[in-house]
Amino acid sequence: MTSTHGPLLYEGKAKRIYASNNEAEVLVEFKNDATAFNAQKRAQLDDKGRLNCQISACLFELLEREGIPTHYCGLESDHWMVVQRVQVIPIEVVLRNVATGSLCRETPISQGTRLDPALLDLYYKDDDLGDPLLTESRLFLLDLVSQESRQEIETLARRVNAVLTPFFSGLNLQLVDFKLELGRNAAGELLVADEISPDTCRLWDMNSQDAKERILDKDRFRQDLGGVIEAYGEVCKRVQGATPKPRNYR
Repeated sequence: MTSTHGPLLYEGKAKRIYASNNEAEVLVEFKNDATAFNAQKRAQLDDKGRLNCQISACLFELLEREGIPTHYCGLESDHWMVVQRVQVIPIEVVLRNVATGSLCRETPISQGTRLDPALLDLYYKDDDLGDPLLTESRLFLLDLVSQESRQEIETLARRVNAVLTPFFSGLNLQLVDFKLELGRNAAGELLVADEISPDTCRLWDMNSQDAKERILDKDRFRQDLGGVIEAYGEVCKRVQGATPKPRNYR
């Protein structure tokens, strides 16, 4: 570690956040914990933290090269990174390019339907409430964001999708859908935060026609398909093969 390791600030399902010697930055440890269904299903998967950290670092730097601001500062080690301290907006932004999962359970839209333009949904980030879907009316009733911020969030999320979709396609991976968390730094700048990994993205292997074998993301854990780490490792291999080695912090 090159940054002074301060006290634990927050522990979530997949990461621990620690203070550092720079008040504007924090240290993020990626854990090996796997959770699903709002943490009702849990497991420890060796190497998961490292894989998600490395994939996220590569993708954050990819977004930065395309002019999309992120909280990422650099890697501290295989499963640690330094990021800007941000005030996380309590909204999960979900972009869907292909219909699957909850969208198909909750609507008559058929599995596998392509969505163009991508469907953007906002969810209230609250585990106790089950991260409920937000309507426009509820969004403003709860006073979570202003109309201007709401538009800024959607614009940034769609920019991310416009970069990631063709990037993954070039790796023979279909970006089915993904979740983003956003936050503002001390200067008030809106940044992509949290992580971008198979924990937060649905990725299907375009080389496989089998509906189960093609899954290379957290659905392997959710659906008890096995081979979770092998799938994450395959994603990591392809991403690292198409991007520069992530920078170290300082």
